[in-house]
Amino acid sequence: MLKRTLPFLFLFISFFCFSQNPKLSSDAEISILTCGRGEELYSTFGHTALRIKDEKNLLDVVYNYGMFDFNTKNFYLSFVKGDLQYFMNVTSFDEFIFEYKNDKREVIEQVLNLNSTQKQSLFEKLNNSLYSTEKYYTYKFIDRNCTTMVQDKINETLDEITIEKVDDKTITYREVLYPYFDNYFWYKTGINFMFGAKTDKKAEKLFLPIELLNSLDKVKIKGKSLVLKKITLNTGIVQEATSFSFLNSIYLIIIFLLILVIINNNFLLNSYLFICGVLGLFLIWVGFYSQHQELLMNYNILLFNPLFILLLFVKSKKRLLLLCIGMLLLYTILMLLKPHLLIMLPFIISIGFILAKKYLKRNTDLLTSVK
Repeated sequence: MLKRTLPFLFLFISFFCFSQNPKLSSDAEISILTCGRGEELYSTFGHTALRIKDEKNLLDVVYNYGMFDFNTKNFYLSFVKGDLQYFMNVTSFDEFIFEYKNDKREVIEQVLNLNSTQKQSLFEKLNNSLYSTEKYYTYKFIDRNCTTMVQDKINETLDEITIEKVDDKTITYREVLYPYFDNYFWYKTGINFMFGAKTDKKAEKLFLPIELLNSLDKVKIKGKSLVLKKITLNTGIVQEATSFSFLNSIYLIIIFLLILVIINNNFLLNSYLFICGVLGLFLIWVGFYSQHQELLMNYNILLFNPLFILLLFVKSKKRLLLLCIGMLLLYTILMLLKPHLLIMLPFIISIGFILAKKYLKRNTDLLTSVK
């Protein structure tokens, strides 16, 4: 790896010591690299990068907008808040492709049909960004990521047309994301807990690597395809359906909640209700704290209701119980056409059972007192 990287570094540094933006040859190629998904959560949706290859200038580099620093102070809080700074860097193509071959992830290259002026303009824009504060950007899950940044750079370069999404725009962002979590139940559950109303809007914005790949294939300029050629640089491995795991399934939640209901112990039921209320407080805090639009307007607060905490301490519960039951019914109605209804249904039923039990018990206690 070091032998491959050092010559590239010396060459690239020499370029910018003597000429900030060297002149690309007429044979230079600019292409989009679309990378398959990985095992880590941050790589679940794949990746997009830009490659500039110019054999006459001994140049073959990849501009990568997907970089972030785990050593950033308060990294996780910054990520949740939505002010985590991602940045662009440049590496040799050999170094870039080595990583994906090592991880056995697919890499598809689309060489773009750009003229010499457009190639030079894009090259200069990338380098100007690389050596200025423009290399940094505030990451947003849908609105600003490695794919949208590359899309924007290409659109700035094209004269007569812009790249827009060609995939299905009638489904929601939540539905677009669902297939990526087929084998990751807890990821899917966590995202559906955290994501709010924005992810239930129609997915009109291009934000995933595969969407950019599909869109590039369809773009034509003056009757000619924007993509000159499409090459699979690394085949990767097809992720096979994993064998069933009880610990990675909804059945674990169902069994746990079923046991909780069957035992019907007041302390356990109250503890569960308290935890749900605390989760609701957390969702409210995230809604006020975070700048991620996807985390705002989270109607899961109607299910994991902070009022549950008050139920455990106030003496006069009738109105509060009716309010909680009404909010749960409203949540159930909202969820009827949502794709994550089945995931949330065990929580709806279990919480509904506890609230109904408390309400009926209260009325029974009142009748007993009258007798």
